[in-house]
Amino acid sequence: MADQSQQPTEDVILAALASIPGPDGRTPLPRSGALSEVVVHKGKVYFSIQVDAARASRLEPLRLAAENAVRAVPGVVDVLVSLTEERAATEAPAPGGRRPGPKAQAATTKAGVPGIRHIIAVASGKGGVGKSTTTANLALALARIGNRVGVLDADIYGPSVPKLFDLSNARPETVEGKTLKPLTAHGLALMSIGFLVDQEAAMIWRGPMVMSALQQMLRDVAWGDLDILVIDMPPGTGDAQLTIAQTVPLSGAVIVSTPQDLALIDARRGVTMFEQVAIPVLGIVENMSYFVCPHCGERSDIFGHGGARDEAARRGVPFLGDIPLDMAIRATSDAGQPIVAAEPDGPHAAAYLAIAQQVATGLATPQRPPPRIVIEQ
Repeated sequence: MADQSQQPTEDVILAALASIPGPDGRTPLPRSGALSEVVVHKGKVYFSIQVDAARASRLEPLRLAAENAVRAVPGVVDVLVSLTEERAATEAPAPGGRRPGPKAQAATTKAGVPGIRHIIAVASGKGGVGKSTTTANLALALARIGNRVGVLDADIYGPSVPKLFDLSNARPETVEGKTLKPLTAHGLALMSIGFLVDQEAAMIWRGPMVMSALQQMLRDVAWGDLDILVIDMPPGTGDAQLTIAQTVPLSGAVIVSTPQDLALIDARRGVTMFEQVAIPVLGIVENMSYFVCPHCGERSDIFGHGGARDEAARRGVPFLGDIPLDMAIRATSDAGQPIVAAEPDGPHAAAYLAIAQQVATGLATPQRPPPRIVIEQ
């Protein structure tokens, strides 16, 4: 058993990996260019190894050797190592018969996750619009209509899944010492960075560290057979969001916005980001669409109303539905029992079920744009 009184550093981990040959069989792994940034947090070590997609299945011994080398370091309590598949872009002839030069960008292979049929992203251009609550209830609704569903909480800096499903103190088990077993609630398979770190820990991680952790939570988890994995994306349209969109084999994306003009500006950026990486936008949800006073029954459009519907029509993407600003949705979410689970026959659950049905229909008949080939001049 590892000595937990010692805290391993990144330099110590790299020294341990120096004895492991990289994918070429000769160059030490830390100098091979294939090793991601190494993340060390309270004795847990996370990193990935980039390999050629055609050789990925044959390089499992490399992954295992790297894992064993790190596991032997004093102070290491757990190790998660994943193989990230990439290959160079196919060289297409340029006008006049020229070939692209050596600076042509590499295209990341979107390797699928065994056992998962569809992966969809729930995204927002900004925080505070109810994206995570929408994710939880959409996932529950997709399960209600007959799908096997999982949820990956990709919001590294503000994970919400532990709170939403009343699992704040739960920790996943390790399967055969190399993969994590997802937690479950209401029939959903769940994984979040919030299950792996202290609830109040400040995640001061740079981009490569975030992506390494996300790749491991996606590919080093024993998800089993799922029809749909729903990813609760980080808010915004920065590097982490774009990298997920470019490296994860997404079947589509759902955009969440409030009707407010300020939120819609950011929602447009979200739609544009997915369109630019050729991922179908399954539709837009207008959250906090209106408020009905529980005492007098008067309706108030606190953030405006109908803005997301109008934006969907303007962009030519489906409008999936509107969800009210309601205390029951807030209270059940805070209690770890999302409204679709807490009040399955209520009007709010019905609204989420209608949205889920449209998402399922979109996945069955995806309108995927053709890939764009960029040729260096």
